[in-house]
Amino acid sequence: MGEQQGNVIYHKRGCGWSDKAIGLLEKHDVSFEDHEFASKTEEEEFKAQHGVGTTPQVYLNGEHIGGYDALAEHFGEQDDEEESATSYVPVIAVFSTTALLALATQAGIMGFMGFSLAVLACLKLMDIPGFVQGFRQYDLITRRVPAYGRVYPFAELFVGLGFLSGLLPLVTGLVAILVGIAGGFSIIKAVYVDKADLNCACVGGNSNVPLGVISFTENAMMAGMGLWVLLRLM
Repeated sequence: MGEQQGNVIYHKRGCGWSDKAIGLLEKHDVSFEDHEFASKTEEEEFKAQHGVGTTPQVYLNGEHIGGYDALAEHFGEQDDEEESATSYVPVIAVFSTTALLALATQAGIMGFMGFSLAVLACLKLMDIPGFVQGFRQYDLITRRVPAYGRVYPFAELFVGLGFLSGLLPLVTGLVAILVGIAGGFSIIKAVYVDKADLNCACVGGNSNVPLGVISFTENAMMAGMGLWVLLRLM
């Protein structure tokens, strides 16, 4: 196997094991070169050249460690498969609670969306770096402008409070439409174009909620409610 210098991870975009390996490196404060394959051909050439059957592949101080399992073992980490299994429980808990809040306050669909966005924003704000780490794996804006990932929870909270209070309807509607459309487009590309197997950062960065239809629906509803708010102003 060819010699490597320093700390490097070779991986492909949209791979859940790659994301976990990167997260493990960041957790242990390891500075590393992130080498993302530009194409399937480049990945296959790498595997043939280095005699490995899968990616990611990690090198630490020039020494070949291996994939995620080998890296976890290197750091003395144990991967609990039951805990890492995807689950919709967090999403069900959030939306069930916010639906009950909307019913109890007779706030209707606008109140439901306001409560939902406020709660989801709160979960993100509890661990912004963790959220950004998960969000940038699929959000197209955050990949180009990392600061957007840190601003997103505040924008979501602003829209939620706007839906609940009715204040600044023009700004609320515009932000909801822009954020919702951008998020929905990113999810479509990641799931249906890139065929990526990723977790959604909608309930925080460390969730096991799979990225897919529910994530897209959340963004579509935000954009739809934003449009409704603007239409009511006409």
